[in-house]
Amino acid sequence: MVYRIPRLLDVNARSKIFRETSKLLVIGRCIELEHPGILEDFIKKGYKPLSVCLEAEHPNMAGFKLAGILARGDYSEVAVLTVDGSLHCTQLHWVIEEVFKFMGIEDRVKRRHYVVYKGVVREIMSKAVKTSRYLYKVDNLLKSLQEKG
Repeated sequence: MVYRIPRLLDVNARSKIFRETSKLLVIGRCIELEHPGILEDFIKKGYKPLSVCLEAEHPNMAGFKLAGILARGDYSEVAVLTVDGSLHCTQLHWVIEEVFKFMGIEDRVKRRHYVVYKGVVREIMSKAVKTSRYLYKVDNLLKSLQEKG
């Protein structure tokens, strides 16, 4: 199968591909091959997908490109869809949080995080994504759960 979803880094920041939409979907590149039905469900909901593989591209490049796109368009929502547990895909969720933070658009543009776990899409809270960057916070959460039982 040939990939058909445009790569985030290959598109113009005002590309006609997503100029007429208000909802962007940034996917881990492997979603297209591994979970095409799930991807199609998001497309049917009005999302315009762009793919990125942080195994091949640096997170800073993806973040800078996404910031350029968001600065030039009028979007109501940016969603991220990745395979859960992937070292590189996890970074994509962090990139989105970082872009929203430094652009100061948390109140204007909705962001959503989704992962595919055992073939099922699960929405992840932004707070969970933010917390996962800090190992001491994750450690404290796990220790508090251990103490409770």
